[in-house]
Amino acid sequence: MTYEDTLADVIADIRVPAPEFRALAYDRLDQLTKPVKSLGRLEEIACRVSLVQQDVRPSVGRKAIILAAADHGVVAEGVSPFPQEVTWQMVANFASGGAAINHLAASVGADLHLVDVGVVDDTSCLEGVRQDKVRSGTANMTKGPAMTREEAAQAILVGVEMTRELVADGVNLIAIGEMGIGNTTASAAMASMLCRLFPAAVIGRGTGLDDEGMQRKAQAIAKAVEVNDIDPDDPLGLLSAVGGLEMATMVGVVLGAAEQRVCVITDGFISTVATLTAVRLCPAALDYVLPSHRSVEPGHTVVLDELGLDPILELDMRLGEGTGAALAMGIVDAACRMMSGMATFAEAGVSGEDDS
Repeated sequence: MTYEDTLADVIADIRVPAPEFRALAYDRLDQLTKPVKSLGRLEEIACRVSLVQQDVRPSVGRKAIILAAADHGVVAEGVSPFPQEVTWQMVANFASGGAAINHLAASVGADLHLVDVGVVDDTSCLEGVRQDKVRSGTANMTKGPAMTREEAAQAILVGVEMTRELVADGVNLIAIGEMGIGNTTASAAMASMLCRLFPAAVIGRGTGLDDEGMQRKAQAIAKAVEVNDIDPDDPLGLLSAVGGLEMATMVGVVLGAAEQRVCVITDGFISTVATLTAVRLCPAALDYVLPSHRSVEPGHTVVLDELGLDPILELDMRLGEGTGAALAMGIVDAACRMMSGMATFAEAGVSGEDDS
């Protein structure tokens, strides 16, 4: 059996949560000791988790963030102000606890899980980095496909398997993050094709490109689209042509979360492009997704709109790593505690709006 066949089996097992449960969730929320809808979007978030868990008293147990790392061959086109070796250096920083995501994850009690699916340099010497390298970086997408379909499917299945393992270990809220110099270029190429827009509509400055760098980035995407025979209606083919291995792993986490019936929190532009790819592979996966924040990368809003999702936070962030997703975990936890722990008017002996 091929990796693509195995992926098809995963997708076939994913189901939309029973929709009638939404009414049950809102009925409980409306009976709690507060004016109806007075907690605004917190109630919407609680209802979304309740729907996934099929429980009017939703709960967040253990939290985990999967941070996937890989390199991109398109860096050779001068699309990033940082050299490729920064990917390895940042993975080392994550492993030693020195990055933003380490401390934001700790602030919400989330475990950070690092996985190398395609870093060019060897990370096996770094403690705590899972070794699932599919290949040492993608090929330069301006000269042909970034990877094969089988490699893309294999990287997706890494995310599926990690998610299964975490859920079996008691995790029921998962977030995704990434590291990979050059990955905003791959994401912009993906987003432009998935949303059927010109690349200019989704290109941003990434890690800090100047105007000349932005021009090189646009040219690289245009050339990659021209060189590769891309069908926007073939998400796996698109991912293999211009995507990234870490993006593929995040696709797998989204699909794995849907398969395991747990919520998954997206991060910024790159992870949201991965989420859109997962949803194109399996539309039912959308019901399991919670969007954390809105990145200042212009393409992020485009992709969120394509998914029909409104982010929980607006903090002008653009770091990646899963940082926005980590912060949103605390709000999701609070929403579930509110819905599960508050007393109803009847339980508290408090007169409701219709009592007199």
